[in-house]
Amino acid sequence: MADNKIDIQILSKPLSIDACYNFVLNEKCGGIDLFVGTVRRWNKGEEVTHLLFESYEAMAIKEMTKIAKTAIEKFGLESISMHHRVGQVDLEGIAVIIAAASKHRKAAFEACEYAIDTLKDDVPIWKKEFLKDGSYWVNSRP
Repeated sequence: MADNKIDIQILSKPLSIDACYNFVLNEKCGGIDLFVGTVRRWNKGEEVTHLLFESYEAMAIKEMTKIAKTAIEKFGLESISMHHRVGQVDLEGIAVIIAAASKHRKAAFEACEYAIDTLKDDVPIWKKEFLKDGSYWVNSRP
């Protein structure tokens, strides 16, 4: 599989929807799906001020590449771009972008859903949620 079909990045600067979109844009494709994960103010009834992301970068890139390769094979994608932030991300800031391009829209939608769900389960990127009254690492409290 050619590397020019996969774009994986972990960045400490703001993510660019245009960069992900432009990577997958292709005249062979009639469907591009974009998933953009942003920081919301409220979670479980508590007010969030910002998030902090940390990663084991080498392993995260390896796992994200594996997800991308599987998505290409499983859904027949032409290309996929996956970018994730590390460091502090403020309210409405973009934490993750996934762009998938396919001949038809259904495969692109399904690939994006597969990629974000698998990323959240398998990739060593950790999220700390900062609240008005404290902070905690997500998945570290009941």
